[in-house]
Amino acid sequence: MDRFSVAGVVVFCLLLILSSSLAASTTKTGLRRNLLANGLGMTPPMGWNSWNHFGCQIDEKMIKETADALVSTGLDKLGYTYVNIDDCWAEIARDDKGRLVPKNATFPSGIKALADYVHSKGLKLGIYSDAGYFTCSKKMPGSLGHEEQDAMTFALWGIDYLKYDNCNNDGTKPTVRYPVMTRALMKTGRPIFFSLCEWGDLHPALWGGKVGNSWRTTNDIADNWESMISRADMNEVYAELARPGGWNDPDMLEVGNGGMTKDEYIVHFSLWAISKAPLLIGCDVRNITKETMEIVANKEVIAVNQDPLGLQAKKVRMMGDYEIWAGPLKDYRVVVLLLNRGPWRGSITANWDDIGIPPQSSVQARDVWKHKTLKAQFVGNITATVDSHACKMYILKPIS
Repeated sequence: MDRFSVAGVVVFCLLLILSSSLAASTTKTGLRRNLLANGLGMTPPMGWNSWNHFGCQIDEKMIKETADALVSTGLDKLGYTYVNIDDCWAEIARDDKGRLVPKNATFPSGIKALADYVHSKGLKLGIYSDAGYFTCSKKMPGSLGHEEQDAMTFALWGIDYLKYDNCNNDGTKPTVRYPVMTRALMKTGRPIFFSLCEWGDLHPALWGGKVGNSWRTTNDIADNWESMISRADMNEVYAELARPGGWNDPDMLEVGNGGMTKDEYIVHFSLWAISKAPLLIGCDVRNITKETMEIVANKEVIAVNQDPLGLQAKKVRMMGDYEIWAGPLKDYRVVVLLLNRGPWRGSITANWDDIGIPPQSSVQARDVWKHKTLKAQFVGNITATVDSHACKMYILKPIS
């Protein structure tokens, strides 16, 4: 057993121990995965979120224009259907009946009218709240103590997705606070995708499947290589706990925001795709560039993310700065990512016995970034030269 296998066993044992300790707190709620049988999240959600590019600088005009842009660019046809409003959309004070109030200066028409507009485009509207007294910006109330009221408000407005943050809470465990909103959402009778934004604090991958449709495994991403690659690393630890209806979430996409090179953004999108992470665009799609479109609109990479098996790829071998990630796809195919994290280009080889292909199998390789099937057939392994901070991504199909 090599050192990578030993490390994997150690991590798995630690997760089992923690899982058993958390099980009691989640099973007390009486929640079970089938109670979330809302038909949502059978593949990872795709769409757009306002936070990474705009922060609190949001308004209803910009949200409508973003919905328009998803349609005009054709991104909606590729699966990007959620238009998600993040923090700062509400007034700091609730109304006299305790209800959340859309901020009059920026959302004067109200969220219901905005939802109607987004729905008229064939898209879905998402919104943001927090399992605390205030959201992370402290510019609007959280839902702690108002879960049923807020869930019903969201349902009446026509909300389709709730991102639920973890700031400014009362100090109780998220395993206590989050299921309250789960029950409240289900009580409304409206299918609302429930995204737990708990930052990986209490290993939500171990209990999130009973509570929501996705769960953040990391703290917030930033638009740089080190932040992005470290989130992929943290998320990968929980690969075996993701499945259709419940997804590990390493945070939203930074592709197109300008902080990384094209190759680095291709690595970013590739890792999120093979990790079955939610694909939530975080740039300004109203002004999306051709280069960014080439990345986020890659149908072959999106198809890997949306593969119906719903099995998250894992690191199968690490060799210094070189890594091999792989995971199964439907029809006995395998996706493999050759990743160069180092400063120099180099040759990387993926062996069949590392990626789950019988050793003597003859394999056809499809390069999903070049959109071409390689002429050669491969037996035993596949090798490629990979630039610094870049990757090669193949779909391997055994043919004999």
